[in-house]
Amino acid sequence: MTTEGCDARRGGPAAIRFCPFCGNPLHDRFWEGALRRFCRRCRQPVYENPVPAACVVVPDSAGRILLVRRGVAPKMGLWCLPGGFMELGEAPEAAALRELREEAGLKGRIECLLGLRSTPSRLYHTILLAAYLVRTDGKTPVAGDDATAARWFDPADLPPIAFDSHREFIRRFVDLKYKNTG
Repeated sequence: MTTEGCDARRGGPAAIRFCPFCGNPLHDRFWEGALRRFCRRCRQPVYENPVPAACVVVPDSAGRILLVRRGVAPKMGLWCLPGGFMELGEAPEAAALRELREEAGLKGRIECLLGLRSTPSRLYHTILLAAYLVRTDGKTPVAGDDATAARWFDPADLPPIAFDSHREFIRRFVDLKYKNTG
């Protein structure tokens, strides 16, 4: 494994080197209780924040869960919940429903927030993922965007899931389902 382009101090992608406001080189400085990138010209820290994303757990009337097969890296070919990154100016709920339309061709309505999870990423360092329980109108999903397939799966017989966070949100849904029926 190569560490080229990585910043060992932060354990992820290399820290940004230049101020996004004035273009001057950034330096490390202890600021607000942490070592941060700092612009001496602007006299301000440049915060490196998590990248926000959203995903959905969509059950059908038989209790199966909608999964999409990834057509892009990372983890291409594995299955995951429909989801992706938020766009600028977009609420997490809107991002979740947009990703459902783009990846599975379905419209839905959010029933509840299943949870939030911070997930490490080789490319983005940290992703903040919001997961929602979504109900649809029962139409057949059609793969689109960066998904190569969209199918319903019994929660007890899932294919390999690409991301630990998605497995956790599926488990939360299953726990919630049995808690409300038992």
